[in-house]
Order: sequence, then C-alpha cells, then structure tokens
Amino acid sequence: MNKNDLPLNELQELSAIKQAALSYVTEAFAEAEFDGLDADCMAQAALFAAFMELVATYGEEAVAEYAQGLPDKIRSGGFSTALKH
Repeated sequence: MNKNDLPLNELQELSAIKQAALSYVTEAFAEAEFDGLDADCMAQAALFAAFMELVATYGEEAVAEYAQGLPDKIRSGGFSTALKH
C-alpha cells in the first residue's frame, strides 16, 4: 500500500507531503495569475480537478462523506489559516 491508498481520514497524518503538494498548487496559481487568469476561475477549476481525482481514487460515496465535513472546516477557519503555516 502506498500513501495514495490511505483512507481519506488518514491523510491528515501526511502533513509534509500535503505541504509539498500545496506548494505545487500555489505555484500553479501564481503562474496562472501571471498569465492573466482570474484566481476565482483557477480555484473553481482546481476544486473540480481535485474532486475528480478523489472520486477516481476513493469513489463517490467516500468523497461525499469527506465533503460533508467541509462546511465545518471552512467555518472554523481551516482553510483561512492553511496558507499561513
């Protein structure tokens, strides 16, 4: 089993890998902005691509269960502080 095979709830333990991945995404956003793309458009495309990949990896039901926790994480600032670390 590799790290991509871990259940969604165990991905929290992979903070170094997640930080590296976030760096790649942040760089892609910066490149897109440099090329004149709107950040909102990039964000929506990134979300779509991310959910497509998660569904392909874990299936619709697992991803739907994971997504149910997103409103609480958003409201509690889980994404507001993600880029500050």
